[in-house]
Amino acid sequence: MKRPTIADLAQAAGVSMSTVNRLLHGGATVRSETVEHVVETAERIGFYGLGTLRERRKPHRNLGFLMQRSHRPLYQLWAAQIVAAAARRTDTVIKANVLFEDDLAPEAVATNLLSLGKDSDAVAVITADHPLVSQVIDELRATRVPVVAYITDLSAARRGGFVGTDNWKGGRTAAWFIRQTVRERGKVFPLIGSHRYQCQNISDASFRSYMREHAPDFDVSDTLLVHEDPGKAHEVIQKLIDENPDLMGIFVNDGATSGVLGAMRELSPERQRKIRIVCRDLGPETRKGLSEGLITASICHPFDKMPQELIDVMLRLVECPDTPSIEQRLVPFEILTPESIWT
Repeated sequence: MKRPTIADLAQAAGVSMSTVNRLLHGGATVRSETVEHVVETAERIGFYGLGTLRERRKPHRNLGFLMQRSHRPLYQLWAAQIVAAAARRTDTVIKANVLFEDDLAPEAVATNLLSLGKDSDAVAVITADHPLVSQVIDELRATRVPVVAYITDLSAARRGGFVGTDNWKGGRTAAWFIRQTVRERGKVFPLIGSHRYQCQNISDASFRSYMREHAPDFDVSDTLLVHEDPGKAHEVIQKLIDENPDLMGIFVNDGATSGVLGAMRELSPERQRKIRIVCRDLGPETRKGLSEGLITASICHPFDKMPQELIDVMLRLVECPDTPSIEQRLVPFEILTPESIWT
């Protein structure tokens, strides 16, 4: 028996051959009612491209993801996990468009966010909080394109949602590790990358809250700003080590872990063992630091669960673009130590 052709399917469904071709090859949008009718006809006549047509029955979504710093392995890992999570969705065909922003000036972030939103059904963004970014979020929401804050929340009243970890608990957990593992009382120095990242500010505040409550005999310094720059962090830690022989703890609450570790590796093993480092990321350098025993613990974002939750929130907002509420998904953070790290 002759296998049904595209022409046979078009005739049986009462549509043009160009419509069938668009469905098979993912061309221009075809109405959902037409897609359903063509798929049912293909099933009935035993058309060979049934699998492809069934894929076209699923909704197709363009999701945009504005990341930072293309040169940092941590952001490359996050981007790869997002693309992988999008590919695993079985209910929706997702085109994941990841854009890296190396210029972190709010003007550049706002421009790229607006550009990405023009071709997306929803957008997720990792960025510092700034009025220019909030303005673009308002503009996109007016065109029914929701924006979801990822990793660090934003103050924009019209953002669609936030997906991240509980940063208050994260900071207090970091303080708990330092309080429990430091052998001698001394000075503790928190580092922060930017005053405009909500996740870092909240973690910093809760870190201090715990130390005031449970470790009043520690000397916790003012928070040091290192701009997520490894070179700056290396310089700062070198100076702290030289000037503070009673340095006992460092909370790395930003992405400059490699610079901190570089300074630590210049110390004698005896001095290294006295200083406890707790950080909040899990890039390749952090894994190396854990394996070497230089890092006591990493309070980090789970690479597997975070992207799944993010995409789920984005798809829900696409289906309900006019919802007035802000959807918040807090994913439990992971705690890794030198004894639990997978290498």
